[in-house]
Amino acid sequence: MLVIVCPGQGSQKPGFLTPWLEIPGVRERAEWLSAVAGLDLVAHGTTSDEATIKDTAVAQPLLVMAGLVSMLTLFEHPAEGFRKVGAGAGHSVGEITAASAAGVISAEQAMVFVRERGKAMAAASAVRPTGMSAVIGGDPAQVAEVLASHGLTAANNNGAGQVVAAGTMEQLAALAENPPEKARVIPLSVAGAFHTEHMAPAVDILSGYAKAISTHDARVPLVSNADGSVLHSGREVLGRLVSQVSNPVRWDLCMETFAELGVTGLIEVPPAGTLTNLAKRALPGVETLALRTPDDLEKAHAMVAKHAEARNTEIEPAWRMVISPAKGTLTHSNGALGTSVRAGEVIATVSSLRDTYDVTAPHGGTIVEWLAEDGDPVAPGQPVLRLHPEEG
Repeated sequence: MLVIVCPGQGSQKPGFLTPWLEIPGVRERAEWLSAVAGLDLVAHGTTSDEATIKDTAVAQPLLVMAGLVSMLTLFEHPAEGFRKVGAGAGHSVGEITAASAAGVISAEQAMVFVRERGKAMAAASAVRPTGMSAVIGGDPAQVAEVLASHGLTAANNNGAGQVVAAGTMEQLAALAENPPEKARVIPLSVAGAFHTEHMAPAVDILSGYAKAISTHDARVPLVSNADGSVLHSGREVLGRLVSQVSNPVRWDLCMETFAELGVTGLIEVPPAGTLTNLAKRALPGVETLALRTPDDLEKAHAMVAKHAEARNTEIEPAWRMVISPAKGTLTHSNGALGTSVRAGEVIATVSSLRDTYDVTAPHGGTIVEWLAEDGDPVAPGQPVLRLHPEEG
């Protein structure tokens, strides 16, 4: 099973886009998405210096554009990806890249959304000096205790012994002076305390824009930053893209879900490296590839062929299937065959030792067949119900 992952802010490096523009069609696509964003992202990906591309309002659209244009090179025909990729995910702003690649929103919608996200987060960051620092190593419980003592938020729990603390510069300075035992504190090149309460103004702005964005259900299962759950509903994916701006990224739970799904291969799109390194430590036995330059494409194509799943998305439209969002025990809430349900209605729950997740109907329709019985153990992404959609 193959998973494609999309990196977040901080992974960009000056000039990283340059070699990709030599591939026929990539430059034209990059220029089009730059025009949609109203930014010269081609220049930012090739000639702009580190200080320029550190700017949140530049970095976020640049990352999404680069991920989308490079991802097209993984498949001879882009539509092939829907039949071969087992799951997709993105770290922070990378979730926008993944959502667009999965067909939830168009590339053009993604560029407008990420442009406004970057502007709103940059504005929120300017209210008060804030930042983020990586905490590497240490006992997880003690790390959490020390962060709390300094008033910091664990904004990214990346697994593999890496937590990113976020808060005011004074709080981060105190952490650097008194770090957890056996842990290193490394300041990160970001402009603010992302995924914390400091970003609440950006959430308000994006919530308004989201009301005007049309969505489609994901053609590839998406693993959510919020809790590692597996999503198909386009509206839920968009809602989480908004709320994640001020909530922690749980990449550790995403990787747990990859393992539960049975992922055997992981490819990270440009600017690649960060998520691949985390996977190497957290997912032993999973083949990984950081797609840094076009020189890596031959290996990437071989990995796609080796790990791809053949899924006929035309014969069985994904939105007719209701899937489990997590690993746990299924409990039917509204289960009689022939029952009519509304879009967004809770029709079951999945309970694990850690939490309980709602299983909702992505569309209004009629319950045709339960594929997992009440009380059955289920895996994330497992189809549990066949729902016949409403006509018209």
